[in-house]
Amino acid sequence: MTRIDAKFAALKEQGKKAFVAYVMAGDPDYDKSLEVVKGLPGAGVDVIELGLPFTDPMADGPTIQAAGQRALEGGMTLQRTLDLARAFRETDDSTPIVLMGYYNPIYSRGVENFLTDAKAAGIDGLIVVDLPPEEDDELCLPAQAAGLNFIRLATPTTDNNRLPRVLQNTSGFVYYVSITGITGAAEAQATDVGPEVARIKAATDLPVIVGFGINSPEKSRNIASVSDGAVVGSAIVSQIASGKSVPEVLDFVKTLSDGAHSA
Repeated sequence: MTRIDAKFAALKEQGKKAFVAYVMAGDPDYDKSLEVVKGLPGAGVDVIELGLPFTDPMADGPTIQAAGQRALEGGMTLQRTLDLARAFRETDDSTPIVLMGYYNPIYSRGVENFLTDAKAAGIDGLIVVDLPPEEDDELCLPAQAAGLNFIRLATPTTDNNRLPRVLQNTSGFVYYVSITGITGAAEAQATDVGPEVARIKAATDLPVIVGFGINSPEKSRNIASVSDGAVVGSAIVSQIASGKSVPEVLDFVKTLSDGAHSA
């Protein structure tokens, strides 16, 4: 059982929904990024999504693209991202970390080396948005064999013919993308999301967590009420980009987690 599996089992036992927070590793710099990440569990975050900076983030909107660029310009690399995770693990051995990014940096490092290093750094799961199920042999299956969850995205365009393929080798949880398009592009609507989550849950026992388009405590609560939890990324990254202090960022995160946990 991974930390992700254990976390969702504990939340289910408590009758609570999950709150997942995304931040870009190294944004705006390594030290502040680490300070934010270390503070997330205390702000009510159940699972941390740690963005891996990449030069061509095709699924990300302007907010997260800019965060990745700031991180890259500050010298952030895959190795330093793993270093950040390892530093977090020095004081927190229970909060799950999902590394979210693109395949190129992983491929460049070598899959076997990457998986060994990611596991040693305390990474629990991967979301790699540019590897479809047809490429499961590349990373998904080796990751699962190494003890890492491989989390797949389902979208409004994932129809009933496609869904079984998407779910086939998914573990940890299913990430439902609430809108068509890129991150931060539109607002999620619970009335649209609810039936889609129910459709996915009818096909899997995994938790279904909803992300994209959630930017307020009210939205976090509404989306969590029709799913197993909510993910917020761009709204948090925007707080960091605006120059807010770490306590201010974490106070904002706490309002979002309170929203999801009150669902």
